[in-house]
Amino acid sequence: MAEANPMLSLDALTFHNAHAALDQGCAAVAAGETVFDLGGVKAADSSALSLMLAWQRRARAQGRTIKFINVPANVGALAKLYGVDELISHG
Repeated sequence: MAEANPMLSLDALTFHNAHAALDQGCAAVAAGETVFDLGGVKAADSSALSLMLAWQRRARAQGRTIKFINVPANVGALAKLYGVDELISHG
């Protein structure tokens, strides 16, 4: 398993940077990353959850699973509210 990364130094996972964040996450998956550390994320909206699910789908298509750590509390709450908290592996 790859070591935890700072998710390429992203400090926000919001609508405003979703496209760039999607590309960065997909590049990390392609490079073999399996642990995404979201500890540096200071701003997140529902786009963060969509991004996490997209990265997870990309990883699964390559036969891997991503583990998310230090998920922002509001994103975890949204995942639970939407009933998708079990679709994202987090620690």
